[in-house]
Parts: sequence; structure tokens; C-alpha cells
Amino acid sequence: MPRISPLSATTRRQILAAAGGLGAALIVRPAQATPDDMKAAIRRVVGDAPVKPGKVKLNLPPLVENGNTVAMSVAVDSPMTAKDYVKAIHVFTEKNPQPNIISVQLGPRAGKAEIQTRVRLADTQSVVAICELSDGSFWSHTVDVIITLGACLEELP
Repeated sequence: MPRISPLSATTRRQILAAAGGLGAALIVRPAQATPDDMKAAIRRVVGDAPVKPGKVKLNLPPLVENGNTVAMSVAVDSPMTAKDYVKAIHVFTEKNPQPNIISVQLGPRAGKAEIQTRVRLADTQSVVAICELSDGSFWSHTVDVIITLGACLEELP
């Protein structure tokens, strides 16, 4: 029979009551990320290769009321043949806690170089989609998004 430590048996209410008794407060603030973090994340993916604009279409609404769930799609103009295909699609944000919000690996058998998902956006910011083609080239598209109610809040003790 596994042993249960006293801490794991403690309930959430007990922890909150103890924290309240110590005068502790729960502070919620937006996560601190910078455009430089995004640039560094992009460099980790592409290395020293140049990133050219074009071939990629990032679809995001320009104005979003709630950043908790934002519809996003990325499509790449590619024939998706054995010799000419999209190897990967990456999406980066400049103000989210993690700048690389999604990376998808593709191959010629994917048939279509397109992804659709929902993402969380912390604040008004630029979002960048970068694709890597089978010839080693990188292409990008940037969209600026205005967020009226941000997501990605972190709790501080």
C-alpha cells in the first residue's frame, strides 16, 4: 500500500485557510514575455537561415474580444509532392508565456499543408507563422491582433 505524505492529504481549503492566517495574498498578473523572447524562439527553430515573407497565410481575427480561445488557421502554398512539400509549421507569439505556441511536423503524404486550432493570447500582440519547406527554406506571415480581454494569466503566491 503506498504511503501518503501529510502534504498530499491536505485539502485545498486547508492550504487556503493556512495562507489566509499568515496574511498571504494571491496576486494575478499577466505573464511577462517580450518580443525578444519570440525572436530567440524563432532563432532556435530556424538557426541562421533567412526567413522570407510569403507562401504562408496565417488567419487570425484582427480584433478579439476574449483571448482565452482564438480561432487560428495556417495554410501554406505547396504542391505537397515527394520532392516539394512542407516539413513543418511553427507559430510564435511575442507576449504569451511560451513564445512557440504550436509546432506541427508534416510530410508529402499529408496531402494539404494546413492546420486549424484554437489558441490563447495573453495580450495585444504580433503572431508569426513560419513554415519550413523540404528545400530547407523558411517562409513567414505576421498578423497583429488586438485583444480586449487577455488570457494566459499566472498566479503568484
